[in-house]
Amino acid sequence: MQTILFQGDSITDAGRSWEDDFNQGYGYPTLVRGAMGYDHPGEYKFYNRGISGNRIVDLYSRIKIDFINLKPDVISILIGINDVWHELGSHNGVDADKFYKVYCMLIEELQQALPQAKIMILEPFVLKASATQADWDYFSTEVPKRAQKAKEVADKYHLAFIPLQERFNEAAKVCPADYWLVDGVHPTTMGHELIKRAWIQAFESLA
Repeated sequence: MQTILFQGDSITDAGRSWEDDFNQGYGYPTLVRGAMGYDHPGEYKFYNRGISGNRIVDLYSRIKIDFINLKPDVISILIGINDVWHELGSHNGVDADKFYKVYCMLIEELQQALPQAKIMILEPFVLKASATQADWDYFSTEVPKRAQKAKEVADKYHLAFIPLQERFNEAAKVCPADYWLVDGVHPTTMGHELIKRAWIQAFESLA
């Protein structure tokens, strides 16, 4: 049985239980688990260790307990929006260069500790809606910078990269942004389904 670990912020957390690994929230990790568990019964075990509010530096601080100790075969990481968002108000964001530096440190240490693990990096994304419209110039400039750095990390270490921004941009042409991302950041059920489909497509292409 292969172990799949989902890591990230509130988008991955999605209300998951911290006490019960069976309750993995209402987001894309649960949708992936349902689809893959149905299609491949008994072949996969899933962990969701997303934590609301996390930035790349928070993931790095949890590398032992919430990555390495779980001994996953596949690691899925979606991080970046809070590195931008937390600069507003608390001034505790992570700039693009530091985001890249810490992301590289995270990946290098994971590859050293778990050399057989396959790592998937998901692109951070944003749309213009209630939580982002007042500072849209900032979000629309800074989130793509973290997305680019995430892509550079994936390229540097030859990892699977899952583009999501363009998928959400295209989806927002069909229905309004808040149909997919309720506040411009957090996915609705339909937004999570979009991520799930992109995730499974990428997973099936893993070497």
